[in-house]
Amino acid sequence: MAGKWRAAAMTEMAFGRVAQQPIDPILPRWWRSIDRVSLGCVLVLFLIGILLALAASVPLAERNGLPQFYYVYKQIFFGSVALTAMIMTSMMPPVLLRRLGVFSFACCFIALLLLPVFGTDYGKGATRWFSLGFASVQPSEFLKPFFIVFSAWMMASAVKVGGPPGKRISFFVMISVAFLLVMQPDFGQAMLIVASWGVMYFIAGAPILLLIMMAVAVVGAGLFSYNNSEHFARRIDGFLSPDLDPRTQLGYATNAIQEGGFFGVGVGEGQVKWSLPDAHTDFIIAVAAEEYGLILVFIIISLFVVITVRSLFRLVRERDPFIRLAGTGIAVLFGMQAMINLGVAARLLPAKGMTLPFVSYGGSSLVAAGLGLGLLFAFTRTRAQGDMGDLLGQARQSPRIIRDA
Repeated sequence: MAGKWRAAAMTEMAFGRVAQQPIDPILPRWWRSIDRVSLGCVLVLFLIGILLALAASVPLAERNGLPQFYYVYKQIFFGSVALTAMIMTSMMPPVLLRRLGVFSFACCFIALLLLPVFGTDYGKGATRWFSLGFASVQPSEFLKPFFIVFSAWMMASAVKVGGPPGKRISFFVMISVAFLLVMQPDFGQAMLIVASWGVMYFIAGAPILLLIMMAVAVVGAGLFSYNNSEHFARRIDGFLSPDLDPRTQLGYATNAIQEGGFFGVGVGEGQVKWSLPDAHTDFIIAVAAEEYGLILVFIIISLFVVITVRSLFRLVRERDPFIRLAGTGIAVLFGMQAMINLGVAARLLPAKGMTLPFVSYGGSSLVAAGLGLGLLFAFTRTRAQGDMGDLLGQARQSPRIIRDA
């Protein structure tokens, strides 16, 4: 024992005492590194969602013989679950998120395969949900962010020496997922999957010619669907028709937006929530425009823009290919879903049956949005790394250093 003490003392005399690095607690480290502005925007969107649920879901509860604020309480519950999942996910390291994301994508893909056998359509003409009795689950909502993680992993692996043909693998998986979604039919989600993958593929170095060919293929698929799917053709015809039937959902939503004007008709004074069956989900922005006016609509749009743009700017500085691709894909997915929902309500796009993240009512959409934003916040956290500009500057200076030597 005395010999061990003498050996330790001699080591300290020769090399000095090794200072122990204090362990940085995870919460302070998370708070310093996360994008707090975007996090605040998400919380504001959640509060706006509760406010609009108070306005839009009461008529639905009365029609279904439920307590007046039944759907409001469910919105608060699922929103709390979504925020908890978002925060916990944002604390995880990217390596763990990649593994969990790939595994979760496999589970969601299997669930998507089982939908035609065990799924239900709830009378809406599209088999998208599993009924659990006390609740329902929509696998496509959870599949979207995990598909982005899987595709980013494949594309990032493709650039490594001896890596797999990840781009081709992700392409065939994307086609398979889009096909399963179209079979439900759910053309909106399929379009989101294809568009998000296309943006990631472009960032990963896809040639422009290939992207043009993909765009042509998407147009061809749309024409094929129009000629062979009554559901798809009906929505396209309704969108292109110069005469808007005021008794349709688009008619009610368009009239509500016009009636609201700039300042709205007043809290609780809106009428569209009594006519629209999906006023609390797909057309929640019509309720906001009618009762609170374009001011609240502009605030909602600004919040989505801030989250999306700030995330993309933070990802520009990211050196890790997987993190950069996955973060970009999820940011584009989040922004495009909001844009499509708003565009449908304003009759700028055909009806898609897509919710507004963190604002519309829905258990699956809320929790899936929380997981997706948790992934995005984890990928955009500040890390100890040099900027891409610094690396490019070093690359330009290296030949000069060699010549001077």
